[in-house]
Amino acid sequence: MNKNEFIRMRTTLTGLLILIACIGLGQGKDPKAAALLDEVSAKAKAYKSIKVEFSYTMVNAKAKINEEKTGTLLVSGDRYKMTAAGQTVICDGKTIWTYIAASNEVQVNTLENKDEALTPSKLLTSYNANFKSKIIKSTDPAVESVELVPTTAKNFTRAILGIDKSKKQVKSFTLFDKSGNTFSYKIKNYLTDTAVTPADFTFDAKKFPGVEVIDMR
Repeated sequence: MNKNEFIRMRTTLTGLLILIACIGLGQGKDPKAAALLDEVSAKAKAYKSIKVEFSYTMVNAKAKINEEKTGTLLVSGDRYKMTAAGQTVICDGKTIWTYIAASNEVQVNTLENKDEALTPSKLLTSYNANFKSKIIKSTDPAVESVELVPTTAKNFTRAILGIDKSKKQVKSFTLFDKSGNTFSYKIKNYLTDTAVTPADFTFDAKKFPGVEVIDMR
């Protein structure tokens, strides 16, 4: 995996985990935004598992980049599995596997030693007090839009959440980074409390004949 692919994959994972696990982000002066985010996050935390099908785009007008991909994300506590763009990231809460289909290789890292290995609970704590939030105008009457602006140095300048007013679920997430990239995520299907097993969150090399295992632990 080259550096650009790694950054994009990490950004995609970060964005989706924020989307699933956004909680306590409303630390600004807009009590309505804070209350809404607390309600959304409380509902998400009550589920034993969440599975989403999503689409995402990366746009950089200056670099003439406009990419669109689809994928899936399964989350249960601090365990997750994301598949997108020929790559799969799996975490069992202790170890993280990044599988690249094109080269049939998997990189293995110890979770706690890798800043890029994010989990929902890490996002809950690290992002908890680092955003100012406010309600902004939405073009869809069924959606409440919340703008998030980091109060500490981040790789992005702001983000916009689109929240379904009736279901209290995040429908979309747009991330604007300092390099001029815009990452947009849209949830196509949102399933809760689906059955999961430990095998869903581990990488089984036997299922990938000839896979090259790069153990970086």
